[in-house]
Amino acid sequence: MKQYSIGRISCAIACVVAFVTLAIDANEVQEDIVYVERDGIAVSYDVVPSPNPNGAAVLLMSSGGWFSGKQPIDRVKQGFGFLLDAGYTVVPIRHRSAPDYKVPDAVADVQHAVRHVRHHADDYGIDPSRMAVMGFSSGGHLTLMISLDSDDGVVAESSDSVSNTANHVAAGIAYFPPVDLENIVGPSERFPALDFDPSLASSVSPINFADSEDPPILLLHGTADELVPLANSTRMHETLTGAGAKSQLSVFEGAGHGFREPADQERARSEILEFLASHLASN
Repeated sequence: MKQYSIGRISCAIACVVAFVTLAIDANEVQEDIVYVERDGIAVSYDVVPSPNPNGAAVLLMSSGGWFSGKQPIDRVKQGFGFLLDAGYTVVPIRHRSAPDYKVPDAVADVQHAVRHVRHHADDYGIDPSRMAVMGFSSGGHLTLMISLDSDDGVVAESSDSVSNTANHVAAGIAYFPPVDLENIVGPSERFPALDFDPSLASSVSPINFADSEDPPILLLHGTADELVPLANSTRMHETLTGAGAKSQLSVFEGAGHGFREPADQERARSEILEFLASHLASN
């Protein structure tokens, strides 16, 4: 069985596979947990527990330009230590990667990954009702697709217990996400994952999935983003609030794609922790 991991991550921020027996220690890091095998590719995620877990988790989309690959656990701990320190288990999720695979493939993968994490949540010491998802750029796009296009399980289509598990999340955090792919789908040297059948673009555009049942969403975007313009998050926020969903738009004056300034990064982390505390609190 082929293990799929590609080191190329095309994103302003470097976004941060063997079968395992799920009789595990929830306090230990679990790596390369295969959640699905497609086209002979084992697609996986890791589970990185907090030193002082609070039972909640943040599912992290390991995606940039819809390229996906494994990040060393030490790098995950360094980049997302603020979440671990606050008690959240971090779950970096990979998907089949560009250039061989396209946006619809990535969406299908990560939506199934949520089912797998929920199905095995007890093994990881995670409360399945207290899971958020977070991503940057293409990872933000995938975050929104997970958050806005979930279901209670595809019971009619499969007898597989994971497929029959709901893939709802309690909250979504999307940094500078593209939200409408209909005008950008097509051949692209920089983003080959966008080269797919244009008739499928609406089905993987988060802007089309807003409704009043959606979980709370936090959108973070800079005014100087030339790769994914701020209008993406503004439009998404207006569509969500217009549909009766909870949405928070946090605009960073002068910030480009990637939030390179330490002050912007620190502000974003602070707002994320406040958002998570509001929506993932234990009952």
